[in-house]
Amino acid sequence: MASPETPGTALVTGASSGIGREYATQLAERGWDLVLVARRAERLDALAEQLREDSGAAVETLVADLARPADLARVAERVSGSDVDLLVNNAGINGYGPFAQVDPALLDKVLDVNVVALTTLTRAAVPGMLARGRGAVVNVASLLAFAGDLPPDPLPQRAVYAGTKGYAVIFTRTLAAELADTPVRVQVVCPGLTATEFHLGTGDAPVSGEARVHDEGGMPPADVVTASLAGLDAGEVVCVPGLADPEAVARLAAAELDLRNGSGARMARRYRTAEQSQE
Repeated sequence: MASPETPGTALVTGASSGIGREYATQLAERGWDLVLVARRAERLDALAEQLREDSGAAVETLVADLARPADLARVAERVSGSDVDLLVNNAGINGYGPFAQVDPALLDKVLDVNVVALTTLTRAAVPGMLARGRGAVVNVASLLAFAGDLPPDPLPQRAVYAGTKGYAVIFTRTLAAELADTPVRVQVVCPGLTATEFHLGTGDAPVSGEARVHDEGGMPPADVVTASLAGLDAGEVVCVPGLADPEAVARLAAAELDLRNGSGARMARRYRTAEQSQE
């Protein structure tokens, strides 16, 4: 990524509210120019004007619905630009509800925004970053990526949403390992409940009206983004804002290694047994 003394341009998706808006605000304060992407033009324009006034940053807006292929293509073209040194894949929708009852079209949209757009934009950004020798990608996931079979109440009904966030975690960790010997950094952020308007809708349409916070409350978006950017500066791949035990992520990786090694050993024994039976 560009050094703190010479930041370039950051493209932030889902920038019209919540965590995305906070990324835009904090990056502008750090001296980054911005490309803000979201569905709500009025909110984007108001935020852009505020950031220009407060920080002097150059701010572009791109009104786009990342579930639409044509809109996604426009954003992908912009993120491949030679000035973009940071991509923040923050846009996401939840599609909460009983799996057998949720509108299939809404579930398609969850996959398109949370998985397809995130992957497409990362693929558009990384080659240029590698060529320039600097850059970073931040993917916003969720603690629900680790929720597995924990039941609803208090957690939402979330099979597809949690699956998409699980994808974001594994995709990011694997890509970070692939790029470990390059100057390009990759991070996944896994916030828990955050005080935004995310739970005010399922994502089929933008939340209307003035910006507000869902009744459940949660961690302030500023704390999530502060943790993310500090972790990015430190080279942290998996950022869990507010995590009390920093070794928990390392233990997860160790458990995965045990599973892989154990499975590999069993397969090796099976092959040996099969070979011996044929002798």
